[in-house]
Amino acid sequence: MKEQLQDLIIKSLSDLIDKGLLSELPSKIRLDHTKDKTHGDYATNIALVLAKQTNSDPKKLAQTIVDQLGESALVKKTEIAGPGFINFFLSDESSSAVINDIIDSGDSYGMSTIGSGKSVLLEFVSANPTGPLHVGHGRGAAYGATISNLLRAVGFKVDNEYYVNDAGRQMDILTVSIFFRYLTLSGEKLRFPDNGYQGKYIKDIAESVFEQYGDKWRKSSSVVYKDVCKDGQQG
Repeated sequence: MKEQLQDLIIKSLSDLIDKGLLSELPSKIRLDHTKDKTHGDYATNIALVLAKQTNSDPKKLAQTIVDQLGESALVKKTEIAGPGFINFFLSDESSSAVINDIIDSGDSYGMSTIGSGKSVLLEFVSANPTGPLHVGHGRGAAYGATISNLLRAVGFKVDNEYYVNDAGRQMDILTVSIFFRYLTLSGEKLRFPDNGYQGKYIKDIAESVFEQYGDKWRKSSSVVYKDVCKDGQQG
């Protein structure tokens, strides 16, 4: 719809050039959605821009541009506001025209090539591997996938990345936490590390290991603490 309005403005300006009222078309025509619908659906400052170039009154030039527009099924009415803005009020037919465009274009509606030749690396979710997934991760996945689809729709080459941070101290703490819960199930009496992960999922994993292997991996507390420094034992 915006492009169609711009075409109408360009035609009006071209006609004014033919009549000798303007010298040339502007390099860019700004057409914006209005924040206040009482000012129409779209507004342009083209008369203000051209008035500076032609040293003419912007309101009179705006009226000349509007008069040259003529009638269009897309525009219900136009108004000149402020120092020379042109406000466009769209007709009901314009909405149905958009629907027809959507139907005719099918899956290609709204696509463009503005990102052609450009690449984007999009990381999303990247859940902490030391804890269970929750609804927030699902929300992040939905947002990330949607942004990825939008970028592809406008021509970008998109690579999605789920960063698995399964290294470092947090993985050590996860391992120790599960192992201590497993040893407790095996009959050992140990002080659980102060900085260990306390969630129920730790116990669930330990129980799963114990159900599968029994006390095969059982170590006595003296062996467990042998190579653990004092700070490590206390968390």
